[in-house]
Amino acid sequence: MTALRKPDDPTTEIDLAGATAALDLSGALYLPDADALVVADLHLEKGSAFARRGLMLPPYDTRETLRALAGVLARYAPRTVIALGDSFHDRGGPDRLGPDDRRALAGLQSGRRWLWITGNHDRTLPDDIGGEVLDDLALGRLTLRHEPLGGALDEIAGHLHPAGKVRLRGRSVRRRCFVTDGRRCVMPAFGTYAGGLNVCDAAFRPIFPDGFTAHLLGDGRLFAIGRAMLCGD
Repeated sequence: MTALRKPDDPTTEIDLAGATAALDLSGALYLPDADALVVADLHLEKGSAFARRGLMLPPYDTRETLRALAGVLARYAPRTVIALGDSFHDRGGPDRLGPDDRRALAGLQSGRRWLWITGNHDRTLPDDIGGEVLDDLALGRLTLRHEPLGGALDEIAGHLHPAGKVRLRGRSVRRRCFVTDGRRCVMPAFGTYAGGLNVCDAAFRPIFPDGFTAHLLGDGRLFAIGRAMLCGD
């Protein structure tokens, strides 16, 4: 698996099941052959979901997540956007969207194909949310789905919110990351309030039994780190 990078380019290009995939510093993934931008785990309206349970967080996560997504879309101008599930934190999330956020989302959807892949947090989506709703999507050899499946599969998935941790010179750094073995890629969560599961957790073992490379989202670039150099929490 070869990673190619140009100076000042916030992407790392990898071969993924025979297709070129650009891992973006934002946490999005671009498939140039399909002119498709993929994002995972937006978790829109997570703040309002927590507020309903009495845990008060600043209610700006949806705005900030959509703003970050708008920046990536401006750079790639993709024909298709694919949201890999858990786009909303719960089933009531779409109904809690404020008017400004609803207009912002509609603006991002305008002029392109928008595909919502269902996740465990948003198994159903209302018709008025725009776009198409699918359980999964086949693109060439790759299957795009929310939750990665065990075994040797060519897929792009989310769900696990991968994060990698490295210790160097007595200091540790923990960052969201892409995880890939050249056939499968598990994407970092894109949402502002989405957390991260350490890639050394047992949940990743059946998905990557022969090891993986983690591409950590660093300051100004991605860092490719092998499994042996990563540490648990």
